Amino acid sequence: MESNYDILGIEEGAGEREIRGAFRRLALQHHSDRGGEREKFIRIKQAYEDLKAGKKYPDTEDERLGRARVYDEGNVRKRNEVLGREIAGEMARAGEWAAALARAGSPGSATFGSKALGEMEFEREEGGRLLMRGNYMAGSLEYGGTILARGSVTSPTWAPEFATRIRVTAGDFRMVDATGNGYRVENGARITVDRGNAVVGDVFGRKLRVDDPDGRVGVFDIVKRVTLIEAPRGAVVAEDAAHSVRLSGDKVIMVNAEDGVEIEGREVDFYGDQLTYDCSITLRRGGLLRFHARSILGLSGDAGVALDDGTRVRLFDLKTKKIRDLEDPPAGHGRDDTLVGSKFAITYGMIKEVAG
Repeated sequence: MESNYDILGIEEGAGEREIRGAFRRLALQHHSDRGGEREKFIRIKQAYEDLKAGKKYPDTEDERLGRARVYDEGNVRKRNEVLGREIAGEMARAGEWAAALARAGSPGSATFGSKALGEMEFEREEGGRLLMRGNYMAGSLEYGGTILARGSVTSPTWAPEFATRIRVTAGDFRMVDATGNGYRVENGARITVDRGNAVVGDVFGRKLRVDDPDGRVGVFDIVKRVTLIEAPRGAVVAEDAAHSVRLSGDKVIMVNAEDGVEIEGREVDFYGDQLTYDCSITLRRGGLLRFHARSILGLSGDAGVALDDGTRVRLFDLKTKKIRDLEDPPAGHGRDDTLVGSKFAITYGMIKEVAG
């Protein structure tokens, strides 16, 4: 029979500190706010509580299922509100601390956050860069210099009043080795960079099925938690984006997009081969659109490109348009190649031509 030590992935007889550390690590990975399975999180939490009480083995399956039914949506909402308020308050303190150091031109370091789901370390360097270590989970932070983050950024699901909002007024927002470490911005978080670049890893929004408040069977709403990354005067660099996301910058560089991703920029560079399910690209006047893969294999029929003057065209129409069929085909490309793929620069004018 699997023991509570096995569930937490630690050796039998581990001390209190190791047990607590294992629980925090697994809670960050499997909590429902981060898209984890509710039943798995409940099992992890119960194993932690059992070990604290000196209980080596978990309860029977029937007992666990009964406990899972008790841990209903109301409890999730209440926990979201409590943790959201606690963490948002800590992030407000972190912002005030960083602003005070910036005014004094001084370096410094401090720890903020929640004991329940982990803490964040902040460090202001001599040159003014702010380092953040740990996962940012709720609340607002504004800083007048570059932020370098080592961790993911998320937002509470059921406590929108404590939603994550990070704003950089001067400088960049960058994740350390964002693609290599698998960091995410997700669940309706928002990062705004006024006069710099936003360099992040994967970006995920969330769609929630909310049951009818009057209890009518089969009646529900779909609530979107749109995750936003914007750098109006700089570049947005991201890996994959999915499930209600908006990326907006002077330049947008990304890999793949799936399920409700909106991309807006003067210049858009797309490196993957998947652009599916209600995705769109809006190109600003005088802009360029490039698909660096040989071809877009996963292209949904409803994916499209819009211009800021209201012109719209299906990406499928661009994919089937031959370069040789343009009014003034550029040199240096195979005449039988289509506009989509092989780094071909699709201009604002070409899109208007295809739209007719």
